[in-house]
Amino acid sequence: MTAIGVPAQSAMRGYRGSVMPVLVIAVLFGAAHMLTNGQYGFHRDEWQFLSDAQHLDWGFVPYPPLTAALEHLGLKMFGLSLVGLRLFSVLAQVLVILAGGLMARDLGGGRLAQSFTAIAVALSPLPIFEATEFQYSSFDLLWWVLIAWCVIRLMRDDEPRWWVAIGLLAGLGLQTKYSIAFELAGVLVGVLLTDARRYVANSWFWAGGAIALLLFAPNLVWLVRHDFVSYHFLQAIHARDVHQGRADGFLRDQFLLNANLFAAPVWLAGLFAYFNDRRYRMLAWMYVVPLLLFLFAQGRGYYTCGAYPMLLAMGSVVGEQWLRTLRPAWRVGITTLMFTGVFAIGTYAVLNIVPIASSGPLRDFALRNNGDLREEIGWNELVAHVAAIRDALPTEQQANLGIAVGNYGEYGAIALLGPQYHLPVPITTVNSGWLRGYPHTPLTTFIVLGNSQERVDELFIDCRLAGHSTNALGVINEESRDHPDIFVCGRTRKPPSELWKHGPDFG
Repeated sequence: MTAIGVPAQSAMRGYRGSVMPVLVIAVLFGAAHMLTNGQYGFHRDEWQFLSDAQHLDWGFVPYPPLTAALEHLGLKMFGLSLVGLRLFSVLAQVLVILAGGLMARDLGGGRLAQSFTAIAVALSPLPIFEATEFQYSSFDLLWWVLIAWCVIRLMRDDEPRWWVAIGLLAGLGLQTKYSIAFELAGVLVGVLLTDARRYVANSWFWAGGAIALLLFAPNLVWLVRHDFVSYHFLQAIHARDVHQGRADGFLRDQFLLNANLFAAPVWLAGLFAYFNDRRYRMLAWMYVVPLLLFLFAQGRGYYTCGAYPMLLAMGSVVGEQWLRTLRPAWRVGITTLMFTGVFAIGTYAVLNIVPIASSGPLRDFALRNNGDLREEIGWNELVAHVAAIRDALPTEQQANLGIAVGNYGEYGAIALLGPQYHLPVPITTVNSGWLRGYPHTPLTTFIVLGNSQERVDELFIDCRLAGHSTNALGVINEESRDHPDIFVCGRTRKPPSELWKHGPDFG
């Protein structure tokens, strides 16, 4: 035995058993998400990914290119299908659940530890959410978890070739979401502060680093060519989040969102166990370093979500080891209590997060408690309303018409849904829409969305109110609450070239 009670290396093989239970758990949760992901509509963030997927590049203003590339593939395969396009997010979370259980297995856990880890991960609020929408954070979570799994295999087998896999995943992570740099900082600190520093002199360690940089290089070149616009975007969004209080409750969210609350004693035991095991101590630093960096930088609570499956895995192994020392009645009672508690918390999270019902009390409960679900409502109606306003205009105004939008949700919805109404491509200075510029043919009439009366009068001449953004469910969301008015205006007060000099706007 080691000091923490994790089975010694020679005994570990006897506890592993079949991977089938964990695989079944992962597939069942994936199937449940597939069955429920066709409700409502796309989230405003998903509309941004969809619009960027139509303009493939090595980078975009808000994020690296991998997520949009996957969405491009999804559009080719499934068209504008909610279930089809969200399939990639579901598969990512199936792999996260599977990797969680396999981490417990590789740490010496038996079927109980593996199954508890998989279920606790699957029933944690953030992993549940990441399977319900196509988000870059869905894949960011996957890379965090897979890197941790590779580190466990690296330390368990003392096999330095795992650095190649770690480098590959790090490169994919950097092409997905820049915040994975915080996990990589934890990896490097873990190497330097533990016995893993021996790998610094190993060529496989440097090969992994070279692979990561090679994969990241195209986006890095794009960033240089675009004056590191994504860095300025992140600065602006971070300042907004802090100002609006979105970064409040960082430590609270580690318990309430990132992992199932009832499993908190398990992941805390896992953290303690990592610190007390020389072989795996590196993984403790892979949690503590990102946690402290995000805490001091006032990051949002969910940024560290990817660190919890590895903690749950080790905690489950230690817990399973401890249960073996108890009398059978106590063992059964505590095991039943833990699974029941995790299922209870998970069920409540599912009712809040997953779009289970299209009508009735369950739908109303979810929409009342989940702002993200509310942001999926009303986009088809908005585009149809814009088309109706266009159709009501005189022919001469329709001939030179532009649609100016104030946020990326409006941009994506009109870009993707507008062609069925023969609407022109929308125009915006927000995020990557700014990179796409403006029509060089002068436009004399604009339908303007997502702006206040004061703002449209500042930008355009002869503006009049033409309609409002509403939805059939009467849901209050950003579109219906913050900027519901739709205007018809004349030309811009300044040439578009002048307006574009001040962009991009970040949102």
